[in-house]
Amino acid sequence: MTNRIRVAVVFGGRSNEHAVSCVSAGSVLRNLDPEKYEAVPIGITIDGAWVLGGSEVAALGFKDNALPAVDSSGTALTLAADPSRSGSLVALDDPGAALGSVDVVFPILHGPFGEDGTLQGMLELAGVPYVGPGVLASAAGMDKEFTKKLLAAEGLPIGRQVVLRRGTDTLGADDRALLGLPVFVKPARGGSSIGITKVTDWRELDAAIATAREHDPKVIVEAGIVGREVECGVLEFSDGRVAASVVAEIRMPEADAAAPEFYDFDTKYLDDVCEFDVPAKLDDEVSDNIRELAVRAFKALDCQGLARVDFFVTAQGPVINEINTMPGFTSISMYPRMWEATGIDYRTLVSTLIETALTRGTGLR
Repeated sequence: MTNRIRVAVVFGGRSNEHAVSCVSAGSVLRNLDPEKYEAVPIGITIDGAWVLGGSEVAALGFKDNALPAVDSSGTALTLAADPSRSGSLVALDDPGAALGSVDVVFPILHGPFGEDGTLQGMLELAGVPYVGPGVLASAAGMDKEFTKKLLAAEGLPIGRQVVLRRGTDTLGADDRALLGLPVFVKPARGGSSIGITKVTDWRELDAAIATAREHDPKVIVEAGIVGREVECGVLEFSDGRVAASVVAEIRMPEADAAAPEFYDFDTKYLDDVCEFDVPAKLDDEVSDNIRELAVRAFKALDCQGLARVDFFVTAQGPVINEINTMPGFTSISMYPRMWEATGIDYRTLVSTLIETALTRGTGLR
């Protein structure tokens, strides 16, 4: 087949969300229309080596709670728990040349060193179009401190938080009084609920900060918010139109000794315990308000392409929790599921994102 668009799907990466990125890449590759696109799978190992994969990358997924990875040797691809399904990789001595040979890049990287503007900046310099927000939005969306500062500047509803930078070991009395209990202690620039601890007693705080600092020297301590957890996807089309998906709700299991305290990594990806309402069972007025707020948040960060905006629905109204500028694209991820419920199936969603990236191009816009 000739005249197909060459799409580099970049996955893996140096962050602690490496495994989720691998699974997202497998889903994206399985949903690229082979009549329109020629896939070029490019993996990044945990230690930063770039490798070229083959068709076996499309089989990436979770299996028996095993986490897939681009092997640190750069010579093998662990697809799941079954080593017989691993594939060989070719080391890329010049990643720039490989990226320069494609028409567009789908950077399905989650977390620092990929979702945070670093890869986006490289692609801008190289003049290679890419899916998703640009440098500023990617960097601001990755850093929970600056996400909330930009949202607050636009008058959008956010919760209370305190930032602990390197050298600040704990919260003072005034900050504890401001936040109250419970609080959630998080890496400032992380995702997939990795390194997050719910603190219900101030004696637990310092250990929670130490856990977060295993992933990021800057830590966020957020006031707990009582409310229903919902999400909304935002999508930019090639004509510049920006739309919001239906709203989805994540429902945790009823509290018991074995139930997780919050929507953590295992609950998201490994344990089949949560229930999802897509669309959420909310009054139309509330859903419409959330969808409007999601688009406003997208624009407040100057996003392009896509984003997922997470909310708490409280008695006082919706409160924005965070924005994900490259949300998960696994088969169970909420972003593609919300758009499918809105009327755009996974394959069409991927094509829309690629077409928007090609139309937008690179440079000032």
